Amino acid sequence: MAVLQLLMSEQLFLRDPQETDLGKKMIQESIIMIDELGFEKFTFKKLAERIESTEASIYRYFDNKHRLLVYLIAWYWNWLEFRIDYATNNIESAVTKLEIALKIVTELKTRDASFPQIDEEALFRIVILESDKTYLTKQVDDDNREGLFRGFKSLCTKIAGFVEEINPDYKAANSLISTVLHSAHHQLFYAEHLPSLTNLSYGKNMHSQNEEFLKDLIFKTIKA
Repeated sequence: MAVLQLLMSEQLFLRDPQETDLGKKMIQESIIMIDELGFEKFTFKKLAERIESTEASIYRYFDNKHRLLVYLIAWYWNWLEFRIDYATNNIESAVTKLEIALKIVTELKTRDASFPQIDEEALFRIVILESDKTYLTKQVDDDNREGLFRGFKSLCTKIAGFVEEINPDYKAANSLISTVLHSAHHQLFYAEHLPSLTNLSYGKNMHSQNEEFLKDLIFKTIKA
């Protein structure tokens, strides 16, 4: 299978890590380390030791570890949109496209051979635990003006477009889909850690339960 590269916003980095072997290794190992340690305990010093490089070399790519996290989460949203585009290509039915998108968003993530440098399984766990930290900050407005959340916005717009195709009279498609995208990950977190906040049963079937819950929520809301 061909190795692909997603186009990332230049505002996310100082130097594109996809363009060098060191950058690719940095991204690969940072995903593993954040998954193992959690974002709070992850540092550039620890990453430098893992990749047998220096902190200074990492700072040539990212201003700080928060920017690195924003990059990783943005990559995840771009990857989902890429998969949705591929899976819905040449499909006419908006209902079918929306169902496919929901399945891709909610399903258990596995390694994608097209992007061998990324552990999508680990990145999925990071998104569930850490993605809210990318925008729940004092500098969120500045980050937004810089375009750091363009990947999430683009994914929302893509799926909201399917909703608008199904029911052009429904006027809150962006609100609905942004809520659903967050809920898709929050419900999994609740199932594992705060079970009284969800009706999902933690285990191998929770992803399909999540898909059915969100599908029911969307189609009943837009009355389609």
